[in-house]
Amino acid sequence: MFKWFNSNRQKTRQDRTYLEGRARRLLQSYLASNDEEKQRYYQAIAGAAAACQPGVSDPSLDNERLAGSTAEAAMKVVRRRTLRAIDEHDHLALLITDAYATVAVAYRRAAAVYTADKEMERLGTAAVHLVTIANSLMNAESQQRETER
Repeated sequence: MFKWFNSNRQKTRQDRTYLEGRARRLLQSYLASNDEEKQRYYQAIAGAAAACQPGVSDPSLDNERLAGSTAEAAMKVVRRRTLRAIDEHDHLALLITDAYATVAVAYRRAAAVYTADKEMERLGTAAVHLVTIANSLMNAESQQRETER
């Protein structure tokens, strides 16, 4: 029990360092954007979420572990992009990195990592909602394109 709790505390500290600011910036920018701009946010977030899904569909993995695996994949992308300073002056690159950070926070929340940190839990809940909206809209658009063919 203590090992799990300490692991979650360590992940939360790491997330505050690498993800929190980026996820907050994306969520605030999203809320201030118009409908056309929101579409770009949905595309970036849905793309990041899809790219981080585990490639293995193992029925023995529970949802919490799948969410944790997805969050780890997104975190790796954020750290790599941050180390390479990809998005210093490029708005699109910044959006992409922030989208991965938001996906990581959403999936950490889904993996119940933030249960001891109410502020991160609230941020994670907002991120989960945005990821869900983005995925739903992108799936609906994809299905609409399929039926129009």
